Amino acid sequence: MRKEVKFKIMLTPEDRYRHHHVRVRGAVTNFKVQYETQVAGRWLPVVRYDTRHGFAHRDLLDQRGRSRKTPLFTQDYNEALTFAEHDIKSNWESYKRRFLQEGDYES
Repeated sequence: MRKEVKFKIMLTPEDRYRHHHVRVRGAVTNFKVQYETQVAGRWLPVVRYDTRHGFAHRDLLDQRGRSRKTPLFTQDYNEALTFAEHDIKSNWESYKRRFLQEGDYES
């Protein structure tokens, strides 16, 4: 049985957490969780965890959308998703500070 879960949580009026994952028979088969902030009226991704390239990893993004990819310590997608959720919810303010300090947004 396949179960898909999607939701958004507003952390502040300018910050949000987006979540999407798919489970088959209780096992996560793919996921994407992302923290975004609003800059100059546009939602920009700051940090994203996903399985897009066939492995669990974190992308730290800059204001131009360029990313630095870091593989996760585990390739068990259930464990990786739990880690990703916790990291973003615990550290989004630090991620935001880094993102905003790395350069001015060009509209």
